[in-house]
Amino acid sequence: MSPRFRQRFLRNRAGLFGLGIVAWVLLVALLAPWLAPKDPNQQFFDGLTLEGKPLPPGGPFPLGTDTLGRDLLSRLIWGARASMVVGIAANGAAVAIGALIGASAGYFRGWWGALLMRFTDVMMAFPALLLAIALAAILRPSLWIVALVIALVNWVQVARVVYAQTLALAQKDFVEAARALGAGDGRVLLRHLLPHLFPTLLVYGSLGLSTTVLLEAALSFLGVGVQPPTPSWGGIINESQSYFTDAPWLVAFPGLAILVTSLAFNLLGDALREALDPTLR
Repeated sequence: MSPRFRQRFLRNRAGLFGLGIVAWVLLVALLAPWLAPKDPNQQFFDGLTLEGKPLPPGGPFPLGTDTLGRDLLSRLIWGARASMVVGIAANGAAVAIGALIGASAGYFRGWWGALLMRFTDVMMAFPALLLAIALAAILRPSLWIVALVIALVNWVQVARVVYAQTLALAQKDFVEAARALGAGDGRVLLRHLLPHLFPTLLVYGSLGLSTTVLLEAALSFLGVGVQPPTPSWGGIINESQSYFTDAPWLVAFPGLAILVTSLAFNLLGDALREALDPTLR
C-alpha cells in the first residue's frame, strides 16, 4: 500500500465511515458467541405477552422478542455472522472465478477466449435473483450452499471487466519482454498481469460484498437461503412479516442492519476506487 494511496483514502470521510461500519459488523460477527446476551434460539416463557404477541423493545429484551419469544438482539448479532460468512465466502469465490475466466479469455484470446466470453454472456442473460432461486431450490439450502449459489451468479461482472483489462495489458511491452525471456503463460499471468489487475479485483471485491449481502437476505426472505434455526437478517424478516403492523420492530431492526451494512460496503468500495484511480475524483 503506497503512501499516496493511504493519503487519498484517509481524505475520504465517507470511505472512512464505511470502513468503520464494516469493521464493526465484522467484529460483531466474529464475537457473536460472547456479545449475544442470550441464546438466539431459546424461547423464553416471558418472551411473549399474555395474548401471545412479541414483546416490544425494553426491559430484559433491549430490541424486543420475535414471534416465538426469542431475543431479537441476540438473533441480529448471530445474523451478522451468517451474512458475513456468506458474503465473504461467496464474494471471494465470485471474484476468483471471474478473474480466472476473464484473465484466461483476455490473455489466450482466439477460440478459447471467445468460448469463455460467450458463456459469460449467456450467464449475464439470466436475472441473478431468479437464477439464484432456481439453484437454491435444486440444491439443499444451507449456509455454504447459499454462498456457492451466490458465487455462481455473481462472477460475470468481474469476468467482463478483467477480460477488457487483460486484453489491453497483454499487448504491453513488459508482457512481450517477459515472453521473450522465456516466461511461460502461467508466470506471465501470475507475476506480470495479476499485480495490475489486483486494484480492480479489490474494488469489485468490496463493492460486490454489498450485492452479496442483499442477495443473501433476499434468498433467506424467500425461504431458499439460510435455513432456520440459523439466524439471518432476511430470515428474521420472513418469519415476522405477518406481524408487520403489530410488531414493526421485527422488520425495522433487521432491515436497518441490511441497509447500513450494504451502504458501508458501497462507501468503502467507492473510496477504494477513488484512491486507486485519482482520475475518477
